[in-house]
Amino acid sequence: MVRAFTARRVATAAAYGGGGITALGGITVGLVMAEVRLARRIIQATPSGDPPHADGLYGASLPGEPLVFAMLGDSTAAGLGVRTPDETPAALLADGLSAISGRPVRLLNVAVSGSRSDALPGQAEQVLPAAPDISVIMIGANDVTSRVRTADAVRHLAATVERLRAAGGEVVVGTCPDLGSVKPLMQPLRWVARRASRQLAAAQTIAVVERGGRSVSLGDLLGREFAADPAGMFSEDRYHPSARGYASAAMALLPSMAAALDLDPDLDEIMPDARRGEGVLPVYLAAAEAAEEPGTEVAATRVAGRDSGPRGRWATLLRRVRRAPAAALNELHAA
Repeated sequence: MVRAFTARRVATAAAYGGGGITALGGITVGLVMAEVRLARRIIQATPSGDPPHADGLYGASLPGEPLVFAMLGDSTAAGLGVRTPDETPAALLADGLSAISGRPVRLLNVAVSGSRSDALPGQAEQVLPAAPDISVIMIGANDVTSRVRTADAVRHLAATVERLRAAGGEVVVGTCPDLGSVKPLMQPLRWVARRASRQLAAAQTIAVVERGGRSVSLGDLLGREFAADPAGMFSEDRYHPSARGYASAAMALLPSMAAALDLDPDLDEIMPDARRGEGVLPVYLAAAEAAEEPGTEVAATRVAGRDSGPRGRWATLLRRVRRAPAAALNELHAA
């Protein structure tokens, strides 16, 4: 409950220009910064070169006008850490969306490694002339590592979602990953990173849903799989996902993209089930729940014909069925 109220405070501060709250709280700054320097020495250098260029037409042999899909964000959206274009998350999503829709998909990826949320308005400027039918945003990790004020980061994301939606496109946001899952981080830095990441993810969810988008919590990028096989799920730098890791993220995002476009994919779609903690909640409570459970979608809904109740906007919280990353990768490549 405390995290839910914190997320609501941060989202409100972002909307009205407040300062938000800090990530460090009472932790000694000197100790944390010492851990940061150690982590930087342990984590290998960023993969050399740029992410593979994956822009282009997917499903070119299919009939109909292409759907336009734009990818915005940071290095995880760009696909840093893999070797070939078809291993990037944007390419996996474009392939999957083409298979689901039965139409070609034109991919435009403007994500840039190292981007913070303040880069999103400029990235939106690049994609808007193409009139994307759907945009996916993956952002937040660099805001946390750069100690950007959470309210400032959320404000830039909110403005970008609002602009993309005003142009007629759908928006799905993969919220800030849980940096506490990065293995070279030690305590107390790991605790601080996890707290800051989840706080930002929850505030992002509120801002996105209130502006007509859908959020999908990436958390520790489907953490059980990463915890079980970190060598296989992380790339050589031990920080960015590997091809298998990106496939897991793509399979978390793809059903929400399909739902946003009113498609009917055979992707193990499920209805809210109260036994799994799913259902309709005020958005700030749904955001806090989603931040704790990777792969959870939050989207606006109506109750008794109304968008909002006594505690704010209504939202649906849905925990989707997950698939093993190898199976997901094979399925998307076969599409």
